[in-house]
Amino acid sequence: MYHAPIAPEACPALVLNADYRPLSYYPLSLWSWQDTLKAVFMDRVNIVSEYDRVVRSPSIEFRLPSVVSLKTYVKPARSPAFTRFNVFLRDRFECQYCGSADDLTFDHVIPRSKGGQTTWDNVVAACASCNLAKGGLLPHEAGMFPAHKPHCPSVNDLHSNGRLFPPNYLHDSWLDYLYWDTELDP
Repeated sequence: MYHAPIAPEACPALVLNADYRPLSYYPLSLWSWQDTLKAVFMDRVNIVSEYDRVVRSPSIEFRLPSVVSLKTYVKPARSPAFTRFNVFLRDRFECQYCGSADDLTFDHVIPRSKGGQTTWDNVVAACASCNLAKGGLLPHEAGMFPAHKPHCPSVNDLHSNGRLFPPNYLHDSWLDYLYWDTELDP
């Protein structure tokens, strides 16, 4: 039986900090095979595990790393960056008004037109329909209240929420370093 070779593009490396924990869970800290090999040759990472896949140049053959660890510990951020993605992750990719996961945007609980700021404490994930229905109204005017009060999450909060959404693909060599409960539905 013929087995087509696996393209190198299908061989990302899981990147671990020097303490062997992933740099991030969501999005999962992955590097392309090119970036991984560059880091290996620059002596910035240790190879922890490898794929069966080999890449060649005219003078060298190299097995692609599947897991690498940084040689120097990178201190995690104390507080997460305020980004659209992190707002969605904090709110578990659900509209805070109706619970839908479709067509998410973010909504200013106190509208900007009424002095609301774009901050962790005033922004929630909202589906486009709810965002449009609420418009520039205050929650009590629209009769729409967020399911959870907006707040600034900790990095650990985001990591915990990220574990609820495992990627579609997890290579076997990564499993000892990842802590998703694959029995739970997101």
